[in-house]
Amino acid sequence: MNHQISLTAYLAAFVAELVQTGIKDVVVSPGSRSTPMAMVMAEHPEINIHIHVDERAAAFFALGIAKVTNKPVAILCTSGTAAANYFPAIIEARYSRVPLLVLTADRPHELREVGAPQAIDQIHLYGQHVKWFADMALPESSTEIIRYARTVGARAAAIANQSPAGPVHLNFPFREPLIPKLDEDIFQLEERPMGYVKVRNGELTIREDELKEISLKLNGYNNGIIVCGNIADDRFAQAVTDLSKMLKFPILADPLSQLRSGQHHLENIVETYDTFLRNEDAKVYLKPDVILRFGAMPLSKALTIFLKENHQAEQFVIDGAGGWRDPSSLSTEMIYCNESFFCEKVVAFSETRTSGEFLEKWLAVNNLTKANMALIKDSRQLSEGRLFYELADLLPEGATLFVGNSMPIRDLDSFFHNNSKSIKVIANRGANGIDGTVSTAIGASLYSQPLYLVLGDLTFFHDLNGLIASKLYNIDVKIIVVNNNGGGIFSFLPQSEHPKHFELLFGTPLNLDFEHAVKMFNGNFTRIKDWEHLQELMNLSTEVKGLNVYEVVTNRESNLVEHRDFWRIVSEEISNFVKGAD
Repeated sequence: MNHQISLTAYLAAFVAELVQTGIKDVVVSPGSRSTPMAMVMAEHPEINIHIHVDERAAAFFALGIAKVTNKPVAILCTSGTAAANYFPAIIEARYSRVPLLVLTADRPHELREVGAPQAIDQIHLYGQHVKWFADMALPESSTEIIRYARTVGARAAAIANQSPAGPVHLNFPFREPLIPKLDEDIFQLEERPMGYVKVRNGELTIREDELKEISLKLNGYNNGIIVCGNIADDRFAQAVTDLSKMLKFPILADPLSQLRSGQHHLENIVETYDTFLRNEDAKVYLKPDVILRFGAMPLSKALTIFLKENHQAEQFVIDGAGGWRDPSSLSTEMIYCNESFFCEKVVAFSETRTSGEFLEKWLAVNNLTKANMALIKDSRQLSEGRLFYELADLLPEGATLFVGNSMPIRDLDSFFHNNSKSIKVIANRGANGIDGTVSTAIGASLYSQPLYLVLGDLTFFHDLNGLIASKLYNIDVKIIVVNNNGGGIFSFLPQSEHPKHFELLFGTPLNLDFEHAVKMFNGNFTRIKDWEHLQELMNLSTEVKGLNVYEVVTNRESNLVEHRDFWRIVSEEISNFVKGAD
C-alpha cells in the first residue's frame, strides 16, 4: 500500500480517537511538516480548528480554552524551533494543572542529526514539564499500527486530564510527500467505531475510618482557620462553606479560590487578610492552633509569612491531585483526597459548634479593615487600588475576570471584596509569569463570556500579537490596561531602595501609545478620563462587540504612597482595636 494511503489511515484513526475522548478544539500554527495532521484534523466535522500563526501565543490561547472548559485542548505545530515556542505555555500548564495535548511534527529518524533543515532534537523536548512523552511510530496502515495510533490517542488525552491535569507531548515523524488522501470518508473505523479504548479516571480519596479520625481531631480545636487557594471544582464553594459553618473556622479566601463571589455562604469568608496580617498585634490576636489548606498556595505574601510564623499549628494540606503544595515544609498531614468530598465527609462526621469566639475575632478584624479600605472610593485620581475595589460593582453578573500578574493580581487580592455576582476569577498562576496573558485571556473568552482582562502595560506589551485571535475570530474581549509606564511592582520591593539604576533595570518605562497597536487589530481604544467615564463605559460594555481596550493611566509613585498610607491607617486602627479587645 502506498505512502499516501498509509499516512491518511494512520492519522485519521488517531484523530478519530481524539474526538471520541472529547477533544473538540485544536489550535494549529501553520507549517510544512505538520501538513498531514493539520489537513486530516480540518477534515473532521467535530473538530474546531483555530489558526494562530505565532506558536507561543497559540499555546497560551489553547491554555485559555482549557482553563475554562476543563477539557484537554490540542496544539499542533511544525518541526524545529516552532515547537520550542510552545515551552512557556507548557510550563504554565504543568504548574497550573491545565490539560494540554502537544502535537509536534518532526523529521523522520533518518533526517535527524544529519544536518537536515528545520530539524532539532525534539525527543523529550519539554523534559519533566510534560506528564508523558511518546515519539510516535512512522505512519503505517497495518492493523497493529492503527490500533497503536488509536490507543496512544486515548491514552494521551486521559493522562492530560488525569488529576493533576497537565500537558502531554506526542512527537510525530513524517516522511514526504506530506499530502494525505482526502477524497473519501477517512474516519470510518471498522474496528470499535465508538472508540478503541475508554480510560476511566477516578478521584483520590482516603478510607472512611481515616476521615472519622481527622474529623475527631478537628473537633478538638477551637482556634482554626481554613485557607483556600486556586481550585477548580464547582462543588467546592458549597462544601467548604458548610465545613466552615460547622467548625466555626474563618475561610481566608484567595481571589482565585472562587469563594469571594457567588451565591454560596459568604458570611465566614475573610478577604482582607493581606492588609491586616501585616500588623503584628493582629497576628498575635488571631493566632491559630490548626490550619486547613485547600488548593494552590495563596497569592498573599503576608498570609504566607503568617502561615510560616505559625509552624507550631497543626497544618492539614488537602490535595485531590496528590501533589506536594508545601514550599515552607509546614504540613503535619498531607491528605490526598478530593477536596469537596473531604469537606462533605468531615461535616457528616462532626457536630456543629454552638459558639465561635475565634471566628468572631477574625470577622471583626476583617470588617474593620474593609471599613477603612472603603475610603479608597473617595480617591478622585485614577489609581490601581480603587480600580480593583470598584470592579465588583462595575462587572456584570456572571462575568469572567482574567487578571495579569505582578501588581494587578496583588491589588485584586487586596481590594476585590466579597460579592454575590458569581464572578469567575482566573489568572496564570502556575509559573506566575507575564508572558502569554493576552492570548490566554482571549482563548478563555472563546467559551466564557463576558470576559474582562485587567493587566499592566508591560504585560500587555509582552503579548500584543495575541490580539490577532480576537480579530481573526471576532472574539469579544474587554481589556483594561493599567498603564503606570513601567514595572510598578518593583516600587514595592527592596530594589526601590537603590535609586541609582532603578529606572534603567526595574522601572523600565516604555513610553508607548497603545492606541495604534489596538487599531492595527481592528480594536477600539479608549483612554479613561475619570471614574465616571470608566463607569459609563463598563455599563455599556456588554453591548459592545469585538476587541475593546480601556487604558487607565496611573502614577507609580502615587500608587506606592496610596498603598502605604492605607496599610498605615489600617494598621493603626487594628492595633487600637486589638488593645481595646484585650
